[in-house]
Amino acid sequence: MSADAPLIAILVVSDRASRGEYEDRGGPAAEEWLRRVVVSQVRILRRIVPDGSETVAAALRGLVDAEGADLVLVTGGTGPAPRDETPEAVAAVIDKHLPGFGEAMRLASLAEVPTAILSRQDAGIRGRSLIITLPGKPAAIATCLDAVFRAVPYCLDLIGAARIETDPAHCAAFRPK
Repeated sequence: MSADAPLIAILVVSDRASRGEYEDRGGPAAEEWLRRVVVSQVRILRRIVPDGSETVAAALRGLVDAEGADLVLVTGGTGPAPRDETPEAVAAVIDKHLPGFGEAMRLASLAEVPTAILSRQDAGIRGRSLIITLPGKPAAIATCLDAVFRAVPYCLDLIGAARIETDPAHCAAFRPK
């Protein structure tokens, strides 16, 4: 794989998974979804970190600033529990907030479960990288990505990130003419 292929990072936020007490299913689910939908040659990097604003913020800075990720999908830590601080970590590192992503993901999730209103999914831009937060459950990850990914390739274009293409049979990316 080419070293200059777009880099998509998947950051799993989980105390138990980071300690090896729990098998992470969110990271593999996000990667499987991407491999089904994205047809461009991409590099996918997965990391697991414990919950906590500082830990997540440091991992995001590393993935974007040091690794050069074009897109970062963050799974977990988006609920209302005391250790769920992923949205706070994202807010601390982004340059621009994109609230429409969270709105669309919650709306799609609400059609499936009434507790979707407790979710704090969000998105923002750091430099030339798009960061999207997702729930940790595999089915919820798919629901949320299905709700927003049509806009992701064009967003990446607009911010100067690497170009990615999607399989229209799974996700018809929208790029205005």
